[in-house]
Amino acid sequence: MTQVHSHPHAHQPGDQPPAGQPHGHAHHHADLDWATEGPRLVREAEVYQPVTEQVLDWLRDQLAATGRPPGAVRRVLDIGSGPGVATCLLAEAFPEAEVVAVDAAQPLLDLTAERAARRGLGGRVSTLLADLPDGVAGAAPEEAGRVVAGIGEADLIWSRKVLHHVGDQGDIVRRLARALRPGGLMALTEGGLPLRFLPRDFGLGRPGLQARLTTATEDRFDGMRAGLPGSTRVVEDWAGLLTEAGLREAASRSFLLDLPAPLGADGRAYLASVLSRFQEHAPELLGAEDAAVLDQLLDPENPEGIARRPDAFVLTAETVHTARA
Repeated sequence: MTQVHSHPHAHQPGDQPPAGQPHGHAHHHADLDWATEGPRLVREAEVYQPVTEQVLDWLRDQLAATGRPPGAVRRVLDIGSGPGVATCLLAEAFPEAEVVAVDAAQPLLDLTAERAARRGLGGRVSTLLADLPDGVAGAAPEEAGRVVAGIGEADLIWSRKVLHHVGDQGDIVRRLARALRPGGLMALTEGGLPLRFLPRDFGLGRPGLQARLTTATEDRFDGMRAGLPGSTRVVEDWAGLLTEAGLREAASRSFLLDLPAPLGADGRAYLASVLSRFQEHAPELLGAEDAAVLDQLLDPENPEGIARRPDAFVLTAETVHTARA
């Protein structure tokens, strides 16, 4: 069974796994200490919060255009909710909705419940321990429209950087599509552009480190996909997958996260987290020279490190794919 939790980004340099794992997102992570990982995931999701807020504004407009203003959205599913940063933003964006955080890691669901309570949302935010794809039983195709066992039905289904960790991506999209109420909207964040955070030549080692990090990440991502249970290769045309699942009016839009130099403390802490996840595997992935550069970048006392250099920035884009029942 595939465990699911969300990260704020995917296919990024530094999304590295524990030893033996080919990628740093959710799958078979029973060995991870989520009580320790949770605060890191919160920090990263908060860095990406401006993008999430932009996306939610777009979704509200899409729903309103079809006669569903925010108050008419009554149930929202956050599939792969992680520590609940997006879950709470969804609850704030749709003030009449019950928002259900669905994740396979109980410590992350506990963080979600705590965050919702602090923000006064506890009465509308609930949690559901489930993994993908088995936690989404779905209805048989000839029974589409029936309430879906386990997760129930919803007016909005949100999933961010999670479904690519399911072996058969087309199957999980079809299962989720059957949970949409008539006129409901599905929003999947997949793809986008890799993270950039320093100039091509930033004065340490051989220029082009970030390009090499991206290549290594893509190679490990391919290995992760190949090793998933029931892995099925599909063209990663997410709008096409939504359409093939029986949904209509598929659309895609990209949203930019642009935190310019000089970065504040939160942005620097985020980059340090990204680089530290790559550091463990750098020698075999990149070679000794690049591994030494990562060590220098992560040295808090080094004036050329991420914590102190003035030219560090955060620039990336996330692509969101939507379609309606």
